[in-house]
Amino acid sequence: MGKLLLLVVVVLLVYWVVKAFSRGLRKQDEPPRQAGAEDMVRCDQCGVHLPRSESVTSQGKFFCSDDHRRQRLG
Repeated sequence: MGKLLLLVVVVLLVYWVVKAFSRGLRKQDEPPRQAGAEDMVRCDQCGVHLPRSESVTSQGKFFCSDDHRRQRLG
């Protein structure tokens, strides 16, 4: 009876290891997920491209920082 129980435990352990290994391989094959595409804008002062959510907007123009906004607009 003890040998049968040991055999069942070994089979379950091998199954668990193979399943974890195959799950890891699948994750490597998939391209990284993007949270969502976001529009890129160009700083009107220096030309750096950055996501719209990180830009400073003034008078319909985009800037990478408040300093560049002040330099450009006075």
